[in-house]
Amino acid sequence: MIQLALIEDDAVVRNHLAAFFFRQEGVNCRIAAASAEDFFTQADKTGHLDIILADIGLPGKSGIEAIPEIKKRFPDVAVIILSVYIDSDRIFKALCAGAVGYLQKDTAMEEILDCINIIHKGGAVMSPIIARKVVEYFAPKRTYNEPLTAKEQQVIAAMVDGLSYKMIAVRLGITLETVRQHIKNIYRKLQVNSKTEVIVKSLKGEI
Repeated sequence: MIQLALIEDDAVVRNHLAAFFFRQEGVNCRIAAASAEDFFTQADKTGHLDIILADIGLPGKSGIEAIPEIKKRFPDVAVIILSVYIDSDRIFKALCAGAVGYLQKDTAMEEILDCINIIHKGGAVMSPIIARKVVEYFAPKRTYNEPLTAKEQQVIAAMVDGLSYKMIAVRLGITLETVRQHIKNIYRKLQVNSKTEVIVKSLKGEI
């Protein structure tokens, strides 16, 4: 029998999960907490736990922040994050904190149950989109070895001076379209997406 705990602040979601697992053979949902603090209070009266299904955006201590303390109290427990957040930074932090699974909150109940069974047998799980995020996070970042041209350096200097595209064109004696092309090349070479990032890099002496 898998001993399960839920940590979810949304009462509708929490009750829905608890009701689903109550109907499943082989799973005993022992705790359904609204926060990490609530979980720890209930855990003081609970024995062994196998798996904890936790949200990240909780009142008080976040799901990620709670993982180290959870692992301290229950060294053998497996923590699965069930969250609406799918940004690489949160995923990476959750995995580094000790989570063994990361699922999107809109994952079907049956899939969540399958994942719980897989993890209970020693596996690890992630939603497909989460797996892609992890791969992207660790993938080598593309770098450009092309040096900035003298004209591109002049365009950057004009950007730092606060000139508009039209004013840059006038200062450098080039067309507005040429200015746009230079800026496009600058963004590509510096791997940035905005004028602000270019200016910051310039002011930091990174260009």
